[in-house]
Amino acid sequence: MNDATSLPELAGLRIAALVLGAGGVLASLVGAFFSPAQFFHSYLFAYVYWFGLGIGCLAISMIYHLTGGGWGVAVRRLVEAGAATLPLMALLFVPLLFGLPQIYEWTDTRAMMADPVLSRKVAYLNVPFFVTRAAIYFVAWLALAHFLDRWSGAQDRTGDPRLAVRMRKLSGGGIVLLGFTVTFAAFDWVMSLEPHWFSTIFGLLFLGGQGLGAMAFVIAIAYLLSRRPEFGRVLAPTILNDLGNLLLAFVMIWAYLSFSQLLIIWAGNLPEEIPWYLHRIAGGWNYIAIVLAVFYFAVPFLVLLGRNNKRQHYRLTIVAVGIIIARVFDVFFLIAPEFYRDHLSVHWLDLTALVGLGGLWLTMFIWRLGARPLLPPNDPELAPALARRH
Repeated sequence: MNDATSLPELAGLRIAALVLGAGGVLASLVGAFFSPAQFFHSYLFAYVYWFGLGIGCLAISMIYHLTGGGWGVAVRRLVEAGAATLPLMALLFVPLLFGLPQIYEWTDTRAMMADPVLSRKVAYLNVPFFVTRAAIYFVAWLALAHFLDRWSGAQDRTGDPRLAVRMRKLSGGGIVLLGFTVTFAAFDWVMSLEPHWFSTIFGLLFLGGQGLGAMAFVIAIAYLLSRRPEFGRVLAPTILNDLGNLLLAFVMIWAYLSFSQLLIIWAGNLPEEIPWYLHRIAGGWNYIAIVLAVFYFAVPFLVLLGRNNKRQHYRLTIVAVGIIIARVFDVFFLIAPEFYRDHLSVHWLDLTALVGLGGLWLTMFIWRLGARPLLPPNDPELAPALARRH
């Protein structure tokens, strides 16, 4: 078993995360005193970003248990540590419940009933049902993460082959459950910021972005750990090529769903749906849209088409880091224009909340990563992965 000191590659990152996290949280609390509404807006943005990494890791973990392959051996511990942050994210969701009136206009029932469109959504968009649904989502996610983590630990100790079968069966139903719950969470937490607007693709687009961010994150962390002999052995060029292909697949899924949503809404030309895009193509928000098109799709897509770029860990990591940064713009683009519809606005609380929650998230991630060997000793895919040298 590793402990924190057995991961010196991440020791500096862990200390920096803890210090920056504490500083970010403290600064955000000071900001909340002077501007409570802005605090909750910034908190939602930061929460959705870091929550996405955890839930994306859970999704990738289940994809691995369903498909197998050497790529999963290389990142299995990383995605398990990412999924293990979900209890922290469940706890960090609580502050949002105190700021619902500052975040969502549908909490004003009288205004909802006065609007002919919104009055039909009152049965769904109300505070008690919102909280109930959030509780159901977290129960499902925490149960999936708990049992996969528990059986993974048992597999390390016993090598019982029945545990791999058990994790595969749970992942089969779990990936469907995750898809439904994340879709509805996306509707509740982000899409309902504009309660007139509705897109059936939005949930899948939200989940695709989370998978893309999580895949980029574990590739970047794997690079930091690649100098460890026992871990670096498994990161053969063929394994890196597989990870690069998966990253490319997530980039293409995100781009396909984003374009499909735009095309369908634009072709439909419905007055309830068009304003969501109108808020994002003017007032400076259009520059973020351009950044996303270039650095979240075009550049990664073109670079990852090159086979040599995927087989070189350094080049693959540069692309991954770029996607991690672009993911911040993506989440900001989904949330912030609902609060500043006339012009682009970035508040200092957006930065402190992102750093504060990120520091807490990274601290827990590194702590959980150090709790087990970086390679699962009894994973049936480990030996074939170590044998792939080219």
